Formats: sequence, structure tokens, C-alpha cells
Amino acid sequence: MKGVILAGGSGTRLFPITRAVSKQLIPVYDKPMVYYPLSVLMLAGIKDILIISTPHDLPQFEKLFGDGSHLVLSFSYAEQARPEGIAQSFIIGKDFIGSDAVALVLGDNIFYGRGLREVLVRCAGLEEGGIIFGYPVSEPGHYGVVDFDDDNNVTGIEEKPEKPKSKYAVPGLYFYDNDVVEIAEGLRQSARGELEITDLNMEYLRRGKLKVELLGRGFAWLDTGTHESMQQAANYVRAIQTRQGLKIACIEEIAFALGYIDRKNVKDLARPMLNNDYGHYLMDIIGEEGNNNADEMY
Repeated sequence: MKGVILAGGSGTRLFPITRAVSKQLIPVYDKPMVYYPLSVLMLAGIKDILIISTPHDLPQFEKLFGDGSHLVLSFSYAEQARPEGIAQSFIIGKDFIGSDAVALVLGDNIFYGRGLREVLVRCAGLEEGGIIFGYPVSEPGHYGVVDFDDDNNVTGIEEKPEKPKSKYAVPGLYFYDNDVVEIAEGLRQSARGELEITDLNMEYLRRGKLKVELLGRGFAWLDTGTHESMQQAANYVRAIQTRQGLKIACIEEIAFALGYIDRKNVKDLARPMLNNDYGHYLMDIIGEEGNNNADEMY
């Protein structure tokens, strides 16, 4: 399975901050925002990753990650010249996806919780159809809302309904078989000039091939599209990390836990950061024999 991070958009809700820098490169507490969706793909076992961003911002992502070989990953990059919808990702990434299934995660979404890796690995084993997620929220009318039957087959999706049929919002993480490219290419632009991810999901639903994976108690889903939500996310990450002494979305630690890199590699990656807590944390994890299992981390 391939992985795509959509880190485009103009970020107007975060002006003036995003006039000069991509939203997904802004820090959420102690690491760039894009580390969080990247960690989700890594925990799913996905190693081939495409980052889609604006022509202006893409060089900064390339500077941050390079080709990914330092983490034993493979990074590719593609431009989204204009923000024309989430589903456009599959058209832009058509050659990258090839004949494989694909996971798409939005660059401003954060997922965390015990057992998350197990859920992600199961979804990455998808053979047919599509999988979206459902997360319980107190005000579902503010989101896209999924309705489903007892077998977790999706029966409907509504965008910001006045009377939601469930309390489960649809976050920015999706798994699809290879049909997603053909479906995306067949979509028509919505009234706001975008290829809507909801329309794509509705086509999978029409074909009877869309399921929902529920994230309940113990899981956190945060998006960071506004100044307030960014601050809330940073406070959450800080509270968890300070309390537990464990970092969320430390991509070097995940690569080490998955066996992609060894202690020497971690030490080399930590060396330029030894004047801060992040570098010290990397040195700490290679000093603890037991702290090297991804299933224990997430």
C-alpha cells in the first residue's frame, strides 16, 4: 500500500502566519505539524509516501524530509497548483499510486491512542473497497457525519447535517483500493469548484464497498485548521508528553521501533539536536532496551 499526505491549501484561516509558510510546517508543540500524519502512515507499515503541496511550499518539505532514506522510507513529491479538493490527490498521485491500494491522510490531522497501530495495520491490509473512520464528537453537525449498520457498512454520509443520524464525524484519514484513481477521475467539481472526498466516498457507498472503522474512547483526533485548534492540539501533545515522558509522532522513534533503523542510525539523527529536548529524547530511547516496540508505543 502507498501513502499520500495532502499538505496543500492556502491556509487562509491561519493568516497572517501562513502568508509565508505552509500550515503543515508550523510546529504543533515540539515538531512540525506534518510529523503527525506522517507517523500515522508509518504506523500502518507504509514506506512509500507522496507529499502533495503547493509549488511554493513543496521545496520546504523536500528540505525537511529529503528522499526519506534516513528513515528507510521513500518520499516522493508532487505539486497541487490550485486547491481543487481532497479527491484531487488521487489524480495528482496517479503515477505514484500505480496499481497499488492507497491511504490518504490530511496534513493537519492528528491521531493518537492506545491500539492505534493495530487499527492502522488492519486497514492497510485492505483488499477491496474503501475504509473511512468515525470519531464520536459532541457536535456532529459541524462535520461530515457517517451513518452505518451493525456490520460497520456505511449507509450514508452527510455534510454538516442539521439533524445528524449519528454522533460519528469523519476525520481526514482514508484507505482505498486501486479503484480510487478511476473514481476520482470520474468526479465532477462541486459548486465550490472542488473534487469532494464525500462524493468519492459516496461512489464507494453506491458500489456497496465502503466500511467505517470506529475510533472510540481512548483515541484522540485533532485537526489544526484554526488558531484555537492549533493551540488546543499543542496543549494536548504537551500534556501527554510531559505526563508520560513519551513523545507523540516522533518519526525517528517509530522507525527504530519498526526495525527500519538501528541504534547507530538514531544516534546519528539525534546528534544535530543534542542542544534540545528532542535530541535528548532520541538518545534516551536507544539507551532503553525495552523501548523499541511499536505495538507498545501506540
